[in-house]
Amino acid sequence: MQIDERAVGDVLVLDVKGRITLGEGDELLKDKVNSLLNQGKKKIILNLAGVPYIDSAGLGEIVRTYTTVSRQAGSLKLLNLTKRITDLLAITKLLTVFETFDSETEAVQSFSAAKV
Repeated sequence: MQIDERAVGDVLVLDVKGRITLGEGDELLKDKVNSLLNQGKKKIILNLAGVPYIDSAGLGEIVRTYTTVSRQAGSLKLLNLTKRITDLLAITKLLTVFETFDSETEAVQSFSAAKV
């Protein structure tokens, strides 16, 4: 798995590519987000367009990441979910927990709207 980081204004977009599975991406994701939080970055979008598969460990890590960011008064949003990931989140009832977007522009703008 690979994570590319880019800034869009004060929002960080993490372009995730590859499978998020036990031992293959869960630790990398956790380390990356913890590093960002330590730098004071609290507006994070996970772009999952390049993620073909998430197993239960990967899903658990995304939930833990969301919780960690929220506890630090930050916000984590999901972008470009594949049908498989959308179905997985729907089955596990996590679709109601995460803010999800199909458009990066809308996802970035949602951070500004949240302050109002």
